[in-house]
Amino acid sequence: MELNEALALIRRVPDFPEPGVMFQDITPVLGDPAAFRTVIDAMAETLDGADVIVAIDARGFFFGAAVAYSLGLGVVPVRKVGKLPVVDGKASYSLEYGTAELEIPAGVIQPGQRVAVIDDVLATGGTAAAACELVELAKGEVAGITVLLEIGALGGRSRLVGRKLHTLLTV
Repeated sequence: MELNEALALIRRVPDFPEPGVMFQDITPVLGDPAAFRTVIDAMAETLDGADVIVAIDARGFFFGAAVAYSLGLGVVPVRKVGKLPVVDGKASYSLEYGTAELEIPAGVIQPGQRVAVIDDVLATGGTAAAACELVELAKGEVAGITVLLEIGALGGRSRLVGRKLHTLLTV
């Protein structure tokens, strides 16, 4: 399957989770084996010299774990607050429709490790920026950020100036 065919499976759902939001539903891509494989391979190709993958809670876990497996790398989950038993740090961020916090597990990222951050969607950039902050707090080096989908109108890229950012699709 070609990448464009896989990305065409993303479903747009108006007014979810609240009025005025155009939700980008990636579940058709996840549910199609050929599309999922195509997207994982494309994401893996964007990585350059990463030692470990950081996958962002929750849908970033699907992509981060699969990319890590395909490249023979480890995967570190960056989770919402209260989900990790041993925490190295916490970062707050704003979303398209609210605010939240992320935590990174203690002692998993080693000082100097090159870390690729993977998520499903780049919207306002807050989640990715918080994940990068946590990687650096753990003394890792952010090698790059890869996302399946970027919502260009929300300006998330501006929160990541100076960082290597790869997106498979911008809407």
